[in-house]
Amino acid sequence: MANMTMTKTPMPEQDPKVRARNFEEVALGYTPQQAMEEAARCLGCKKPKCVEGCPVNIRIPEFIGKVAEGDFQAAYEIITSTNALPALSGRVCPQESQCECRCVRGVKGEPVAIGRLERFVADWYRENVNAMPEKVPSNGIAVAVVGSGPAGLTCASDLAKKGYEVTMFEALHTAGGVLVYGIPEFRLPKAIVANEVKKLEAQGVKVMTNMVIGQVLSIDDLFAMGFKAVFVGSGAGLPMFMHIPGESLKGVYSANEYLTRTNLMKAYTPEADTPIIQSKAVAVVGGGNVAMDGARCAMRLGADKVYIVYRRGEAEMPARQEERHHAKEEGIEFKTLCNPVEILGDEDGRVKGIKCIRMELGEPDASGRRRPMEIPGSEFTLDVDTVIMALGTSPNPLIRSTTPGLETNRKGCLIVDENEMTTRDGVFAGGDAVTGAATVILAMGAGKKGAEAIDAYLKKA
Repeated sequence: MANMTMTKTPMPEQDPKVRARNFEEVALGYTPQQAMEEAARCLGCKKPKCVEGCPVNIRIPEFIGKVAEGDFQAAYEIITSTNALPALSGRVCPQESQCECRCVRGVKGEPVAIGRLERFVADWYRENVNAMPEKVPSNGIAVAVVGSGPAGLTCASDLAKKGYEVTMFEALHTAGGVLVYGIPEFRLPKAIVANEVKKLEAQGVKVMTNMVIGQVLSIDDLFAMGFKAVFVGSGAGLPMFMHIPGESLKGVYSANEYLTRTNLMKAYTPEADTPIIQSKAVAVVGGGNVAMDGARCAMRLGADKVYIVYRRGEAEMPARQEERHHAKEEGIEFKTLCNPVEILGDEDGRVKGIKCIRMELGEPDASGRRRPMEIPGSEFTLDVDTVIMALGTSPNPLIRSTTPGLETNRKGCLIVDENEMTTRDGVFAGGDAVTGAATVILAMGAGKKGAEAIDAYLKKA
């Protein structure tokens, strides 16, 4: 019998005052009973619009139907028939703007909590079954995957399922890409990422870390080693800055550096050997999910005051509503319609404040959002000792600069055709390396498409 409750089954969470000082996961997940109650809200539409909104085409009504019946293993098998990483996408995918925004239950109430149910199923399987996949018979054809983020993980998994001998090259010392260096522990526990990498290895994928492609080996070297195709899923890890006075002061970080030190190098643990400033007051410049991650990490690292400084209003922020909500609950102060003009330093070259000017919104610009304009004479200063620049990222130029015939657009993103083939024969690409900084689930979709394109390309060879 359908559950016609108009609102989602609440997800248990840590108390904001408690979680703001620890790195344990904020959302605690559904119990089996809660998951079944929420699943019963799904109407099982014959033409499910939710599936159309999913970049990896999860068979949503089918898996939810199995959850409602209490058959969680069958639900997991349905999800993983199209999505190799449900524990990850269930946590960090922006369902509210994809599958859930198309749910018919959302017309007169809240949509079905698709993401929460996906997370529940993946967690239940890991905690109760966690069977490692078997390696399928090899077809003897070697393929290289550059980068072990969501695009690379998905592409490698799908290729391994097709029998290819896959080697994945990761620049850092731990596989997972942005999933381990960029997304904080309290949103995505790293043990979950490690378990997905373990599954990949069980499929026969070789994972090679500390391999900076473009420096240790080139794309040409990979072909010379016998790889018949290469998928580039190297992400977008080059940070952007505002180029205002004071950005070279001690205490100014890119969000990438700050989050990498915190997440990958565990700066929040007593035994960590990576330095990070013990801040008292922090300004995070930007309004996306990365800005929220940086601000919430700063709070957990002991800051008394953390500000989000964003030049537009909150309604224009690209960050997920859930992330903004959690940040506010944890005591982070939003300074919207404000833009930095200078970072102030003391006699020792350390940050002592950030000078901002108030903004107002004018007519829409090329992005479709209203253009922020300065209000003359409205300058003010925030007393902070740390500034984190979370202004976006672009692809690192290393691979394109060392690979003849590989073309990029003006933003440094690799140019690909409809089959994700780059301008270099046999080299495919997807995820942030092609789109610029985007979402985990879109990168996963690109990895899935890339595997299909490589398979078709090699079968024609």
